[in-house]
Amino acid sequence: MRALYERYAPRVYAVVRRIAGDDDLAQDYAQEAWIRAIRALPTFRGDARFSTWLHRIAVNAALQALRRADTRKRREAPMPEAVPVAPSNRDALLQGRLEEALDRLPNGMRQVLILHDVEGYTHEEIGEVLGVASGTSKSQLFKARAKMRTLLGSIDRGDADHGVEAWSI
Repeated sequence: MRALYERYAPRVYAVVRRIAGDDDLAQDYAQEAWIRAIRALPTFRGDARFSTWLHRIAVNAALQALRRADTRKRREAPMPEAVPVAPSNRDALLQGRLEEALDRLPNGMRQVLILHDVEGYTHEEIGEVLGVASGTSKSQLFKARAKMRTLLGSIDRGDADHGVEAWSI
């Protein structure tokens, strides 16, 4: 178990971090993915590579946790207050800038963009995983890419868009 964890933990964390959009949530999701993988290990048939099997478990664990969180949020009364968000350091590395832009995407767009462009899923596979039509996946990907261009463009130019903003909690 230790050898499997040491070998695959960085990849599991990376995929759930991209989906979660938050380091603390990613740690929780990665832990859940490992729990599920260890429990399901006796059912691993070897039809696919172990890394592919584990990757699928991690993605599903993260997406299910996000769905549970969304359901919980819908049941709660929204808080009307806003929190100011300071601009990022303009000298940040590209990775930091990309993560910031990804974090600013709506959940649906972020999930489709990550699953398609980063993880290489097809629109049909994304539709299965997220429970949407493949056309919806294509539409969300188109919108996500356009939003990323806008977000990354404003970071490069230092536009007023990138200043302190009010985000609802």
